[in-house]
Amino acid sequence: MISSIENRRSVRTYLNKDVEEEKLLEILKSAQAAPSGSNTQPWNFILVKSEEKKEEITKADYNQVWMKSAPIFIVCVADIRCRIKSEEEIVLDENTTLPELKMIIRDCAIAIEHMLLEAEEQGLSSCWTGWYEQESMREILHIPSDKYVCGVITLGYSEEINPMRPRRDLKEMIRYETWE
Repeated sequence: MISSIENRRSVRTYLNKDVEEEKLLEILKSAQAAPSGSNTQPWNFILVKSEEKKEEITKADYNQVWMKSAPIFIVCVADIRCRIKSEEEIVLDENTTLPELKMIIRDCAIAIEHMLLEAEEQGLSSCWTGWYEQESMREILHIPSDKYVCGVITLGYSEEINPMRPRRDLKEMIRYETWE
């Protein structure tokens, strides 16, 4: 198994140490390299370092106060306009049934996972959070209604050492040819 996959953990306590710009750029480049359906690349990233904005995001993300210890947040925003080219008004939220929304969420999830693995490769730690309502994030970050926040990634140097949590046995999750 690739070491960054084997060693990556969701970290919730960070050192008070800035993330180097070169490492941050490598993490963002890893997202840029992610595959997407029809090469639409729906992802956009808002980098948040200010304590005030991190505080607002933390409150919107179900007040997970541990988030504030991370020196930077990367907010991944999906743009449905890569799939819907019309000028019609689109409002995306948790109840949107457009099939294109599922497509851009899927693609952004791949890009986010690339970033999490590259963060590990760069000696950094991260956690993907998503316990918020779209409208809250839209208001805090001035995001248009036709965009969808797929995740807030906390990023920094870990203050903790987390062992791998138990995993289901492969035999429990593999089936051949059909579900039965």
